Amino acid sequence: MRLFGILGDPIDAVRSPDFYNAEFARRGLDAVFLPLLVRAEDLAMAWRGLTHVANFDGLVLTMPHKRAVVPLLDEIGPTARLTDAVNTARRLPDGRWEGEMFDGEGFLGGLRAAGHDPAGRTVLLVGAGGAGRAIAFALAGAGVLALDIADADGGSASSLANAIGGAFPDCTTRAVDPDPGPHSVVVNATPMGMRANDPLPFDTARLAAGTVVADVVPNPEVTPLLAAARDRGCPIVTGQQMFEAQAALAMGFLGLAEPR
Repeated sequence: MRLFGILGDPIDAVRSPDFYNAEFARRGLDAVFLPLLVRAEDLAMAWRGLTHVANFDGLVLTMPHKRAVVPLLDEIGPTARLTDAVNTARRLPDGRWEGEMFDGEGFLGGLRAAGHDPAGRTVLLVGAGGAGRAIAFALAGAGVLALDIADADGGSASSLANAIGGAFPDCTTRAVDPDPGPHSVVVNATPMGMRANDPLPFDTARLAAGTVVADVVPNPEVTPLLAAARDRGCPIVTGQQMFEAQAALAMGFLGLAEPR
């Protein structure tokens, strides 16, 4: 049996185990995908242990490990180098571990599948963590006109805005307060919405009808933010749509793409 898993904290909202295990069962693979609750302070110790389990072939990283795992890996791919974050890692034939980041392309895939091309649009991104960084670089690469970044840690927002500006000088990028009013697309890349008592990431009363509102939280599929946005006449894109696009890319990286 081959083992795969997702490392995170919290872990109760993730969709990866259900998705991967259903795929393994459908295809008759002798494999299982496990949810693994790993605290931030325990990541290095847990990583050393898991990577010495000889039949552990791949790991998915979620909050808060996407950036912290980077120095623990032997190699990282081009998108991981650009974003300084990883969401999928695989064991190489020689036993070393390689990581790559698919959150950004997964987000774009979900956005476009819902009929929203970000090219030429003005975007507010709330959250500058691992997923937010990947989404920011992907949006800039997709040709957004302007990208405003808000984060509870203003330094993180400024640092990410500067990195985007250096990599994509044609994209106007700045750190801002989370005001959705002037934007045509608004993205929540924070964990707010995973729990029922979470505050909203921004004031939804400032949303104009027609603003596209996207959320990275996959469970619940329609988060309180998306429900409030929909009530204001805004098109919504769910974290589940992002997850499905991202998971397809991650499966290919892990050697689990279905044969054609």
